Amino acid sequence: MLRGPALRRAALAAVAVALAAGCTPDTVGGGVDAPPAPTSTAPGGGAPTSTAPTSTASGSPAGSTPTSDAKPPSPSATFPTAEPSTGQPGPKPLMGDGDESEQVRELQARLRQLDFFDRAPTGFYGTITTASVKKFQAHRDLPETGSVDGATWKELLSVSMKPTADELKPSTTNKLAAPDPRCMTGRVMCISKESRTLAWMIDGKVVSSVDVRFGSENTPTREGLFKVEWKAKEWTSTIYHTPMPYSMFFSRGQAVHYSSDFAARGYNGASHGCVNVRDRAKLAALFDQVKVGDKVVVYW
Repeated sequence: MLRGPALRRAALAAVAVALAAGCTPDTVGGGVDAPPAPTSTAPGGGAPTSTAPTSTASGSPAGSTPTSDAKPPSPSATFPTAEPSTGQPGPKPLMGDGDESEQVRELQARLRQLDFFDRAPTGFYGTITTASVKKFQAHRDLPETGSVDGATWKELLSVSMKPTADELKPSTTNKLAAPDPRCMTGRVMCISKESRTLAWMIDGKVVSSVDVRFGSENTPTREGLFKVEWKAKEWTSTIYHTPMPYSMFFSRGQAVHYSSDFAARGYNGASHGCVNVRDRAKLAALFDQVKVGDKVVVYW
């Protein structure tokens, strides 16, 4: 066993061998974070010269150009990092539940061309339109939101035609019934419960027509011959507190008026006795033509 000075001489000899081989305790194993090799000053005070080993880790001769950097590239140099979040909300819907506009009418007409909307366009975006949009989005592999954003609208435009005037505002969804004989003279709103239509007639000729909905079994719409008693472009029910735009009253509180619920739910609902119209634009035009005193006929 070595002791004292002999042990120290052995240790120094080991270090000298290691230096001659070009490796230090920090560089053994080829760690990529190893410190640079020590340098020495050239004779005469010239530029420093490296005391690095005469061969590289890859076995290339000293002084040759390495084929790659010793330190691997950072992840961001090879794989671009994702863009930071802008914190902005997602695309704003162009149209959605509760909207009412001519663009909604065009949406419905285009969906109808593709058999995703099964009724005449109303211009009101309700539950039926929402369901139709979802079906279209599912068919085109778009997010099924039920509202129309830029991507959905662009896709719909690409697969449908510009609607004609008749597609945007067809006379009615339902076929008109044969008019009641009382409708054949004068100015009359001829309202058929069988066909669920209202025909505006003058001297036996149909001027315009709209789809209508009636009261439920508990609140039926009265039948018979009436006349327009009074009109109100803006009105709210004093009993049910619901809006009744373009009201034309004909029988003790019962009126022909626009119904957003009818526009949204169709025949899944019913009125409290009034004659509901779901096409607001066409009813507005009718409202301007009908006068107090004109006849109203409600029949089967």
